[in-house]
Amino acid sequence: MFIYPLLVALLISYLMVPQVKRLAFSLGAVDKPNKRRINVKPIPSLGGIAIYLGVLFALISTGFGSEFLGIIVGGTLIVILGILDDLYELSAIVKLLGQIVAGLVLIGFDARIEFISNPFGGIYYLGLLGIPITLIWIVGVMNTINLIDGMDGLAGGVTVIAAATLAIFAYQKGQVLTIILALSVIGATLGFLKYNFNPAEIFMGDTGSMFLGFMLGSISIIGTLKSVTAITLLIPLLALGVPIFDTLFAILRRKLSGQPIFKADKGHLHHKLLELGLSQVQAVTIIYLVSIFLGMVAIGISEADLNQLIFLTTSSIGFILLGAIKLGVFNAEANYINDNNLVK
Repeated sequence: MFIYPLLVALLISYLMVPQVKRLAFSLGAVDKPNKRRINVKPIPSLGGIAIYLGVLFALISTGFGSEFLGIIVGGTLIVILGILDDLYELSAIVKLLGQIVAGLVLIGFDARIEFISNPFGGIYYLGLLGIPITLIWIVGVMNTINLIDGMDGLAGGVTVIAAATLAIFAYQKGQVLTIILALSVIGATLGFLKYNFNPAEIFMGDTGSMFLGFMLGSISIIGTLKSVTAITLLIPLLALGVPIFDTLFAILRRKLSGQPIFKADKGHLHHKLLELGLSQVQAVTIIYLVSIFLGMVAIGISEADLNQLIFLTTSSIGFILLGAIKLGVFNAEANYINDNNLVK
């Protein structure tokens, strides 16, 4: 049963990418080399459309259509927003407003963080407070995936690893709908990655990065974050550890240098790995391995006692911080780019 949505999503996405490439060229949705991008020739964007269609067909074909309606509607709005951004480079505020609307649609279909469980006993119902908390999470995850989409195969591969981590946790808890969602995302992303590994034939664009962020945020809410405990809160945080930490490092770096947090720069993890002389493939592979490590820690935490939880969490965060310091991601002298439309 579970393999079916994965295969459907993979097949649809794989078959649609060539069609989307032609569409992108015809619409002029092409990423040309510039100071922010590292591609050396024009590459068609809008690849996220193929990912979206793969996920959409997989979810509809499972027979759980009504259960996924909020995610489908919200995801569709995000894809429309992404297409407009890839074509016309929307301002940051317009994109943020669009993301908020999509998040509110999801919440309107009762997908939200409802209460917090005290590990020492007791439950705190969030009530209306659950709406802004859920919204912040959804919008935050969308932007972290968008932020890390800077090298061939990077955002897609990190998404597959994160979704696989969430799928394993959902399987342990018997959460069927969450497993189907995660496998649909994995399949659609793998179908796209065939064309996106270095040297990439097509980019997912903001259409893809925001949609994948929306899906990962939704999966974690429906699965691990529907009710938050001290342990389950860490599962999606670690599963999405690389893009989340990269985003936090970028915010801190820009604050230290007196720059607006929306100011694009070339101080991200993947930029620093390239500065070491690594190829794109080598840099992406290292980030994949770090993501897999954090995913394994997340799965280990799900069965850990309090002492093990503290050890695994603190050692993982320490590992990431040490690596970031060594790479110089907090360097306030990072190359800043004059681009008011996009945070990268």
